[in-house]
Amino acid sequence: MFSDFDFNVIYRSLSYLFLDGMTFTITLTVLATLIGVTWGTALALMRLSGFPPLVLFAAGYVNLMRSVPLVLMIFWFYFLVPYIGQWITGSANPMRIGAFASSLITFALFEAAFFSEIMRAGIQSVSRGQTAAAQALGMNYPRTMAYVVLPQAFRNMVPVLLTQTIILFQDTSLVYVLSIPDFLGAASKVAQRDGRLVEMYLFAAVVYFLISFAASTAVRRLNRRIAIIR
Repeated sequence: MFSDFDFNVIYRSLSYLFLDGMTFTITLTVLATLIGVTWGTALALMRLSGFPPLVLFAAGYVNLMRSVPLVLMIFWFYFLVPYIGQWITGSANPMRIGAFASSLITFALFEAAFFSEIMRAGIQSVSRGQTAAAQALGMNYPRTMAYVVLPQAFRNMVPVLLTQTIILFQDTSLVYVLSIPDFLGAASKVAQRDGRLVEMYLFAAVVYFLISFAASTAVRRLNRRIAIIR
């Protein structure tokens, strides 16, 4: 079955695949996660604020993002963001926004909806007695959230947040549809250049599996450790 495989094409392309493709993928994943968690936490606080306009905005945002296919969002932001920039700046021409910036905006805003629901569950998992105790000590709402509730919520939700990050890592391969040289895009370019589609796509699948499996195993171990500490 593998007699016609040319594994040398993989060896010859390793530097390009990992130094360019995988670097892009990991950088996009890390930055989108950081921005997504930050914005998602803000959305979660809006939904729990009890202030109707904020609750309505956050709920509408989350429901919209979770109802639209990610690949459609990628196309939408890639072609729309330059015109939004043109409208904001009053420029005569659409702003030139690179593929990386467009992808980062897309994934950060899209994943924030999922991180928001995770953080909302984490905040609600903190005992109300903790909030009452903080208020009894004279702490206002922002200080209570910053110093009492959110640290515990993050600790409770770390395994779930990391699991969502693994999903984000896998989803970044969708930027391939824009011909962006992430890991899958780099593998595709090599496959088309050398006419070795089977070898390159199989190698890409193995790499994604190994990284995702290793990360998932680490998350499970972390989850057990956190459970023991509790």
